[in-house]
Amino acid sequence: MMSSDPRSHRAASTAKRAPSWRSSTPSPPLSRDPGMMAVSVSQSDAAVSGVTLDLTVLDPAITAWLGRIEAISAELGASDDSSVVERRRVSRDLGNLLFAEMGRPGPDGIRIVDHEVPGGEGAVRVREYRPGEAAGEDLPAYVLLHGGAFWMGSIDEGVNRAICLERAAGARYAVFDVDYRLAPEHPFPAGLEDAYAAVTWVFENAGVLGVDPGKIVVGGVSAGGNLAAATCLVARDRSGPPIRAQLLEVPAVDLRPDGAWIEEYAQINGLDAMDEMREFYVPPGVDLADPWVSPVAAEDLSGLPPAHIVTAEIDPLRAGGELLAERLARAGVPVTATRHLRSLHGTQGLTATWPGARLWNAEVIAALREFAR
Repeated sequence: MMSSDPRSHRAASTAKRAPSWRSSTPSPPLSRDPGMMAVSVSQSDAAVSGVTLDLTVLDPAITAWLGRIEAISAELGASDDSSVVERRRVSRDLGNLLFAEMGRPGPDGIRIVDHEVPGGEGAVRVREYRPGEAAGEDLPAYVLLHGGAFWMGSIDEGVNRAICLERAAGARYAVFDVDYRLAPEHPFPAGLEDAYAAVTWVFENAGVLGVDPGKIVVGGVSAGGNLAAATCLVARDRSGPPIRAQLLEVPAVDLRPDGAWIEEYAQINGLDAMDEMREFYVPPGVDLADPWVSPVAAEDLSGLPPAHIVTAEIDPLRAGGELLAERLARAGVPVTATRHLRSLHGTQGLTATWPGARLWNAEVIAALREFAR
């Protein structure tokens, strides 16, 4: 649903998914106090409790969504043997059709402007969303990086447009949605360099853009969460622009083959093709434990901006996101983290059919408001 999903792998996996999977015992949220540790995450997190869940625990809106993914994917007719370009097209069409059925469009009254920002190779398209009544006012800035397994997704997708509209209006931010370069044509570090270039551009042009240069939040979903976390590391390591906070949603922050991962949740989420994602995104010779590739693997996480990390319970990426929250707190970084029960990777886009998705987005808006204080 959301562009955080590797959707081109998903239809086959939902048709033949296992009838049950394991779930770890929910952990209490982290405190903003870096001295208080509440979450303990291991790589075998899913096998700890022995609690077995079957598909009947899912909300009917989610089971309907899974069924529509399967049905629409069959109609669109792409397969893993199709070209990357064709699979991207199918992914885009699938996401837009699903969102039209199960998502709600964002509010009116938002001014939208496209910018061409100097990037690593040519210009990067950045789309700005600004509340119409905020003309002449310096707003906090939210630089957003979409999901899509590093090789899919764009700022033109309906779900991404709605996210930006909702958060610009609800949090009163100037939102900057970044159309970073995609793998495999542009592997690491191309997308990361584009993300960093966008943050730098917002900071350097704050006066013209009407934003507060001291209140720049960097956020992302799934692969975009990886890029957001890595952008904060790059900004720290290069003594770059100050970043007020990082806001990571279902972040894919551990690309190591033996990293934090909950295998039992992979197939139902269409996340059982991680080897392909790594092959597309990370070129030969680059260490998958490089902190700009796998931010959770960084030896030193000190000096990073405060973080809020949102994970879905039934998502293999949850382990990496919660491990990052733990490691940030141990490094003295103020951090909060929330695990949304019975959520899957991407269900936060079901804003027209599932209350859990609306609560997810309300939480993100509340976090943005908190970061702007």
